[in-house]
Amino acid sequence: MSALICILISLMMAAPALAHGDDAHTNASSWTFDPWIVLPIGLITVLYTFGIVRLSGRARRLGTMRRQSLFFYGGMLTLAAALISPLHWLGEHLFTFHMIEHEIVMAVAAPLIVLARPVGLLLWGLPRRARRGLGAAMQSPIIRRSWDWCTGSTSATVIHGIAIWGWHLPFLFDAAVTNTAMHRLQHLSFFATAILFWWAVVWKSEYGAAAWHLFVTMVHTSILGALMALSPRVLYAAQTQAAAAWGLTPLEDQQLAGMIMWVPAGTIYAAAAMTMLAFWIRGSSERGAQNA
Repeated sequence: MSALICILISLMMAAPALAHGDDAHTNASSWTFDPWIVLPIGLITVLYTFGIVRLSGRARRLGTMRRQSLFFYGGMLTLAAALISPLHWLGEHLFTFHMIEHEIVMAVAAPLIVLARPVGLLLWGLPRRARRGLGAAMQSPIIRRSWDWCTGSTSATVIHGIAIWGWHLPFLFDAAVTNTAMHRLQHLSFFATAILFWWAVVWKSEYGAAAWHLFVTMVHTSILGALMALSPRVLYAAQTQAAAAWGLTPLEDQQLAGMIMWVPAGTIYAAAAMTMLAFWIRGSSERGAQNA
């Protein structure tokens, strides 16, 4: 693990010197201002802030709102760091950093935003007529049933797993690397299904069930990472074609990316599963003490 961290630090320090000479970006400090990414992040953040301002004078539980706000802004800042900061530029050149970008979106930004439960404050950030209209639409039976099904623990785990495995099919992943629209869709798929998954395990599931689904996700993503890390040949030709300019072979770049999914990302899911398991054990102990 320490060796992997050292390799990543070395790559980041070497970035300016090793970048492509004929690339449109000339150094690793390039930020990505894609309006399809920047505008939604900015708009959602502004709406949430307006919601806080409108409710701050009437909220009874300001402490809870402050904690939720910390989760929300932390999640949005992390999301922006993954999709807008130079990390995104690095991900366009190396599979290793592309994997880091995806794991930040799915395993860091998404759970932070879910912990904030931001829907109410986002609605309060809207003008009154829009707030009432959208609120009524969200309460319609078809929307409620769809949301309840998508955030069921099993449904959300399967949906998120399909998104992860589907986009890591070599032909789809390389298509996303070479096509801007596909790349945007890939990011949206990872983020949206991660929101469903984390909402299911945090807010909709018993602690024991949540631990199980987190464990299942850890296992299948670790298997996918191991397949990439242990593959004897390059699976992602387009994504790894720039690896030589960074002092890596395409296979080494792919192996490092697989290790990122296998170990650090798996550790996040494992830690969350152990936390849920601890809550479940504590709850069982308390119920046992009450019944004694």
